[in-house]
Amino acid sequence: MEIIEVMPRLHLLRFEVGQCYVWQDADGATLVDAGPQGHGDDIADALDSIVGSRSALHTVVITHGHGDHTGSLAEIRRLTGAAVLAHAIEADCVRGLRAPSPPVLQDWEHPLFEAVGGHLAGPPAEVDAMVEHGDVLRGGLRVVHVPGHTEGSIAVYEPEQKVLFAGDTLASHEGTMLLGVFNLDLARLTESARSLSELDTEVACFGHGDPVVGGAAEELRKLVARG
Repeated sequence: MEIIEVMPRLHLLRFEVGQCYVWQDADGATLVDAGPQGHGDDIADALDSIVGSRSALHTVVITHGHGDHTGSLAEIRRLTGAAVLAHAIEADCVRGLRAPSPPVLQDWEHPLFEAVGGHLAGPPAEVDAMVEHGDVLRGGLRVVHVPGHTEGSIAVYEPEQKVLFAGDTLASHEGTMLLGVFNLDLARLTESARSLSELDTEVACFGHGDPVVGGAAEELRKLVARG
């Protein structure tokens, strides 16, 4: 696992597949997503280094129920005692009560999807509270419902520093912002991206790819304008 400081108060934890983020606030820290399975100890150790103690983690917010975002969640919850939050539509996936709905793949996505495999998911984890569009979380993060990648996908937005955590609604590759892949409904995802483009965002963070630091709203508006 690689630890990258994106900006003061914001660190990216990068795994072989996917990544999650540590956001620091006056009360401690929030973890946005929980990475693939097998990294609970790595994430807890990173929290000890970044914020002084894993016990400073008060919240884990899950953007959606796919295994590369929830795989180490049960471990992290056990190791830190942090409260786990997810959208109501995704909560049963996180809890292991149902599988995520399969994506509707474009032709070019099939080989890429098959290469990822199913080894990323970990054991089920409890969800302590369910969130919905417009909720304000501890530390000031705001919930934005962004259906399309999954039905209950969310982004979270911090308005003071203008930081957006987009989950898999957006991605980046070689410095270019993209729509996310492996979507349940590409048309809805596109509309969700359009709604995110209306936010005043300087820094955009994704489930896959390097964050865009500086001028992220302009880049996103260019993306949605291309259709």
